[in-house]
Amino acid sequence: MNLVDVKKVVLTGDRPTGPLHLGHYVGSLKNRLELQESCLQYIMIADSQALTDHADDPQKIKEHVFEVLLDYLAIGIDPCKSIIFVQSLVKALPELTLYYLNLVTWNRLKHNPTVKQEILQKGFGESIPAGFMVYPISQAADITAFKAHLVPVGADQLPMIEQTNEIVRRFNALYRAPILIEVEAVVPKQGGRLPGLDGKNKMSKSLNNAIYFSDCPEVITHKVMSMYTDPQHLRVEDPGKVKGNPVFYYLDCFDPDKEKVASMKEHYSKGGLGDFQVKKHLNEILIEFLRPIYEKRLFLSKNREALVDILKQGTLQANIKAQQTLKEVRTAMGFNYW
Repeated sequence: MNLVDVKKVVLTGDRPTGPLHLGHYVGSLKNRLELQESCLQYIMIADSQALTDHADDPQKIKEHVFEVLLDYLAIGIDPCKSIIFVQSLVKALPELTLYYLNLVTWNRLKHNPTVKQEILQKGFGESIPAGFMVYPISQAADITAFKAHLVPVGADQLPMIEQTNEIVRRFNALYRAPILIEVEAVVPKQGGRLPGLDGKNKMSKSLNNAIYFSDCPEVITHKVMSMYTDPQHLRVEDPGKVKGNPVFYYLDCFDPDKEKVASMKEHYSKGGLGDFQVKKHLNEILIEFLRPIYEKRLFLSKNREALVDILKQGTLQANIKAQQTLKEVRTAMGFNYW
């Protein structure tokens, strides 16, 4: 596929604060695999954004840049089809963020639903890093720098996309130049929220309730067999609840045999199907799905030089595009002195 001839541009990415997991796959990675076949896709490893709540451990972020890259490549992201780059090495992004800061009020930032939820989840209290509060603006810079049309996100990230579009509209109106374009969120049909193994919240690195692409089959089995189910389903013959039961949600997402899943749900609801049997089936499905990813990841991890080269090439391409957008923005603002 010739990237130059692609019509739609996609911007997406992840914070390198740890390895990626099945929640990332359901939330956006599955969409990215599809979009890279028809779009020009920029995939950002957001190390600068990771500093907003991990400034005390930049070395950890640095190492996880390569862990995230391995996850991308292992699931099928192709650097010949998608441009993978490191956020902090694209020099136009912080300058765009600086200009956009003046287009958003502090009150608007405080009331962004996604930011409010993440502040509670991270337990900042009153000690909220300023960088964390303004990261929606940084995210707008990331998206607009590449003139993205589409951003694959989970449903919980929709307020962030709306904030980006507010900045786009404000900039274009204020400087009377249609330089920036509004972006559309691409949300998975199931909403993009995979519940954690504990049945509470979404699957998350920080909550320690995830299955990772880097997990070996033995670890996956241990995690699946300890999953939360219906706490009232004490005996095999008892009717069990399917709704809110993460085991069945995972089967909906990963078992290709939808008829069998429907049959299991009916059997479980009526009674006579134990949690062990359901988990055993889910374990087989997930290991079949994850084993080739795990093995490919292990193989790729042995060639650090090749990983570095992928990031260098992708970051070079990202810089060219972002610098072009920055030049247009500065011109619209009248900051073209000579």
